Amino acid sequence: MILVKEEFINMKKLSELKKDSSGVISAVNGELRFVSRITSIGLTPGCSVTVIKNEKHRPLLVYSRDTMIALNRSECEWIEVEEADKGVAV
Repeated sequence: MILVKEEFINMKKLSELKKDSSGVISAVNGELRFVSRITSIGLTPGCSVTVIKNEKHRPLLVYSRDTMIALNRSECEWIEVEEADKGVAV
């Protein structure tokens, strides 16, 4: 039997969030240069994000800290988020 902690059930990659979904960044992984660049623009663990556009083969457009940010889809694979439940403000 495998036990899964409830807090990890909504864990996803940023690229997996759908349009108009919100979440909180739980981890930024990857090379030091990538992590440094992403955190310098304000995407840090604990930061809330809302996906504005998520179309296949296009950059992901997110809204965070009063800023619109376009991210390369491959970069979003390194950013883990905990998806917010519907009806819960982030």
